[in-house]
Amino acid sequence: MLQIQGLSKAYGTRVLFDEVTFALTPGERLGLVGRNGSGKTTLLRLILGEETADTGRIDKPRRYSIGHLSQHLEFTASSILEEACLGLPEQEGGWKEEYLAEQALMGLGFTVEDFGRPPSEFSGGFQVRLQLAKVLVSAPNLLLLDEPTNYLDIVSMRWLERYLRNWPGEVILITHDREFMDRIVTHSMIIHRGKVRRVPGETGKLYEILAVEEEIHEKTRLNQAKSRKDAERFVERFRYKASKSRQVQSRIKALEKQGTMEQLADIATLSFKFNAAPFNAHHLLHVEDLEFGYEEGQQLISDLSLSLEMGERVAIIGKNGKGKSTFLNLVAGELKPRGGGFKRHPSLEVAHFGQTNIDRLHRGMTVEEEIMSVVPDHSRGTARGICGLMMFQGDDALKKVDVLSGGERARTLLGKLLVSPANLVLLDEPTNHLDMESIDSLTEALLEFPGGVMIVTHNERVLHAVATKIVIFDRGKATWFDGTYRDFLDRVGWSDEDEGRKPKKDLAAPKQESAGKKGRSAGGKVLQGKELRQKRSAIVSARSKALKPLAKEMHALEDAIMALEPKISRANSELEAAAQANDRDGIVRLSKESAELQKRIEDMFGDLERVTTKHDAEAREFDQQLEDLGG
Repeated sequence: MLQIQGLSKAYGTRVLFDEVTFALTPGERLGLVGRNGSGKTTLLRLILGEETADTGRIDKPRRYSIGHLSQHLEFTASSILEEACLGLPEQEGGWKEEYLAEQALMGLGFTVEDFGRPPSEFSGGFQVRLQLAKVLVSAPNLLLLDEPTNYLDIVSMRWLERYLRNWPGEVILITHDREFMDRIVTHSMIIHRGKVRRVPGETGKLYEILAVEEEIHEKTRLNQAKSRKDAERFVERFRYKASKSRQVQSRIKALEKQGTMEQLADIATLSFKFNAAPFNAHHLLHVEDLEFGYEEGQQLISDLSLSLEMGERVAIIGKNGKGKSTFLNLVAGELKPRGGGFKRHPSLEVAHFGQTNIDRLHRGMTVEEEIMSVVPDHSRGTARGICGLMMFQGDDALKKVDVLSGGERARTLLGKLLVSPANLVLLDEPTNHLDMESIDSLTEALLEFPGGVMIVTHNERVLHAVATKIVIFDRGKATWFDGTYRDFLDRVGWSDEDEGRKPKKDLAAPKQESAGKKGRSAGGKVLQGKELRQKRSAIVSARSKALKPLAKEMHALEDAIMALEPKISRANSELEAAAQANDRDGIVRLSKESAELQKRIEDMFGDLERVTTKHDAEAREFDQQLEDLGG
């Protein structure tokens, strides 16, 4: 079990975290969240010993192994299968162990035909996948994963999610994909204002608690400031009045003892609002019998037809390398189709955020100049406002593109996109460089935008939130689906792995997701058709019956805790007033009341942790039963 005590780290005057203390429980999967730059990656580097803490210590048991996804990719084997097998723990060896490496490679997007190819033949993204496979099969006690999904497509992400849910050891996971994280973790922890807060359960609960605490802090601060001002006014008014000297001295002493609560500093957040161009019709564009391939005889897209209207949001989903970005570039007019085509409304105005568009920024220009290049009136004030929304405050807006990080360049391009008048917004993986809060802000802006949206993303939280229709790159073709992402998962689902990616041997291991029509019962019997649907329906019904009362109890406890927080704040304010008035009876009564309220809250948090643990354990059991059926 990993234990961290009193850990502090700063760079110059910038404090990342101070006096951080926590411990991982056996089997804990911890989701680590926080704003970009809050210190998440630094904490992992400290655990790995790649950096040194200013104070505090990190304790781990002897022979406690830690696996992580290294940024330095060095391969020595002649094939990817041999390279993946190098990650296996030292043991007797054999086909069972090799199978684990095969399964990890296939889950992460490699085919059996790829196994004999050298690592150097693969792109950087697939080399990262190979490194991830080596880490997974090494079976460490603790797995540290910093943005493991950055180079994965949605199918590989769904496989990795199932793999990590079955992970027997501990995990610390950093990812900007909130839904991916919430489906994996048993606990969530945030680095916020230099401190950490850890709770059982998913991130939503953590953010709710944090919001309540900050609201209480601000209300208490305002009450304290008002109380202090009243006391100072009393002292000033009656300082020289003999009959009030005792009360004056009492209040002076109270003011001297009373600390001052600082106002919490605002945390910069990306603020998105797209610039909607006027459009007086319904249909933005029609796609008719679209065909495209980069080489003759190799079709990425064929016979694809669809229609997009104002207010519709189309998600483009599928594995990497199948044509998603290509389709977006075709819609943007940056590529010409080999067959079929587009009927665009004459008033159509497009704003395009593409993966390669970041490279089109002018390296010698500043962020402000890039924004000004698309501001219609070339107003520096308008450009500075957009820079501020993209978190380029003050002189940061004068940074040249050449010195910007990848994330800063993405924010610059997003800033240009926001100010460009458009009634159709095209977004190719816009969330890659954004933290969770910024992704939520982007999602809200897409929901509010009155025009059309086409978005390529692997972030399932975004897909569930925004998609009204879908273009699916799966089963070797591009298909139009009239429905939400939830509809797609329920009615179609992702295809089974093809024969080229089928595991060689049938061993127990993390299950591959299947959208097929057959599954297995607990006894191994193959279920088909109606029998499979009945079995799945029975499990879903039992799941709902078991989890619903637990969820109800969780919500009741959460509501009760939130209801008691203001009472504690009020009791503390009254206690402060009693102390200033030297009201001994009031001090005794209110001290007791405050302590009782605090104990009730602590007891409720204990109950909440117990119920949440039970809820999550039962949910995993039912989910496993559904996966065993192939659904």
